[in-house]
Amino acid sequence: MEDSELLRKKREKIESLKADGIDLYPNDARVKDTAASIITRFAHMDSDAIGMIAERFAIAGRLMAIRDFGKGSFVIIQDRTGRLQAFVRKNQVGEKAYSLFKRLDVGDIVFVAGKIFRTRTNELTIDVDELRLLSKAIRPLPEKWHGLTDIETKYRQRHLDLIVNPHTKEVFARRSRIIQLRRCFMEERDFLEVETPMMQPKAGGAMARPFKTHHNALGMDFYLRIAPELYLKRLVTGGFERVYEINKSFRNEGISTFHNPEFTMMEFYQAYATYEDLMALTEEMFNFIACELFGSPKFQYLETEIDLTPPWPRISVRDAIIQYGKIDAEVLTDDARMLACAKDLGLNIKDSDAPGMVMMAIFEEQVEDKLIQPIFITHYPVEVSPLARKTPNHPEVTDRFELYICGKEIANAFSEINDPVDQRERFVMQLRAREAGDDEAHEMDEDYIRTLEYGMPPTAGEGIGIDRLVMLFTNSASIRDVILFPLLRSKEE
Repeated sequence: MEDSELLRKKREKIESLKADGIDLYPNDARVKDTAASIITRFAHMDSDAIGMIAERFAIAGRLMAIRDFGKGSFVIIQDRTGRLQAFVRKNQVGEKAYSLFKRLDVGDIVFVAGKIFRTRTNELTIDVDELRLLSKAIRPLPEKWHGLTDIETKYRQRHLDLIVNPHTKEVFARRSRIIQLRRCFMEERDFLEVETPMMQPKAGGAMARPFKTHHNALGMDFYLRIAPELYLKRLVTGGFERVYEINKSFRNEGISTFHNPEFTMMEFYQAYATYEDLMALTEEMFNFIACELFGSPKFQYLETEIDLTPPWPRISVRDAIIQYGKIDAEVLTDDARMLACAKDLGLNIKDSDAPGMVMMAIFEEQVEDKLIQPIFITHYPVEVSPLARKTPNHPEVTDRFELYICGKEIANAFSEINDPVDQRERFVMQLRAREAGDDEAHEMDEDYIRTLEYGMPPTAGEGIGIDRLVMLFTNSASIRDVILFPLLRSKEE
């Protein structure tokens, strides 16, 4: 009721302004300055020095506060770079402009111009001699002094969150910076950025449940990609020996503080390299980004100081379960005992599950949350690695690693299968898993096998979750804090 009454009064004010011939949404303002550029340029000057400046400045932004002192008012204007104070008085802007100003509200977007001065409290301020309304806000902003704290509103109405919470803008500005740094890092190493299809006839490149859609004109079902992997490896086969893609991928899974069904990752592939080469490259990349952001490989994430100084420990899945999970080594070499162990832990395991799947279930339960500092977990079971090369002399595991930081997987990489016969056998293994009820198992992809039959060079590839990396580098506890518009359950208006 209170909101409805407020909106009614706002609409009445708008009709009154229109009746007086005021254009509420003009588009002819010429803005030549920003809040940050003015502050940066004159922050070091005292009042006397600033008083000598004859230059006139012009900024535009949102009114965030109005303090009326009778003969004049101080306002706070927020633009894309920050906030700056302005002083509005009748004898300076004229009666018509001042009359308009008195009818403005917090949330309106305005243009102001004038010289600058310092107030008695030493705050840099524009002495306004020109004021215009550029966009009249109908709805009020959230409570003006304390910002937007309601989590539900923050995610559903990100525009409000960005307006009233400067920290939110800083998070997404840093996200952009992180992605930019990754591009610079890859391009300096001769990687070519490419784009591959988001709608694919086969759900391939990872083990996950896909989103399905239908193309009416072609009469075909398609899947939103769960990973760009198979297309990127087609490009390696075609001669692009170093490729990467910063991509949107989609997995039809649950939502949590570390999972969003639509997410961003970077995948890259390097010919004539192994998964061990990518470990070194990953250490170098993460260390580079941290040092660019913080000036050091050390930074704070929640309650923990993370140290990205290379080299990082490397340990196999099996040894990690023994060391961190406190499981006897003999249990992991006896399939029946390992299955019994998983059941004793209360895991959702079937008797028909492959030993590698049972081992990974134990790993996820007993080990993951203990991996705080960066660590490479290596040699994943072949049953959960349908695209990874088998480890020589140990065909039950693969040349694969996952990078863990703060108990969460951040990257996944392996030496790729380039033997089409081996790849077909892996797909057949996955088909059996699908028939047994695993709807995340990989589909058969005859076209990809045909690609390998033309000869793909020995290659290693990696996928890095950008959203999770941004969480680390912005000290964010939830993935929703680093995705501008996270997926939410629909809410009735």
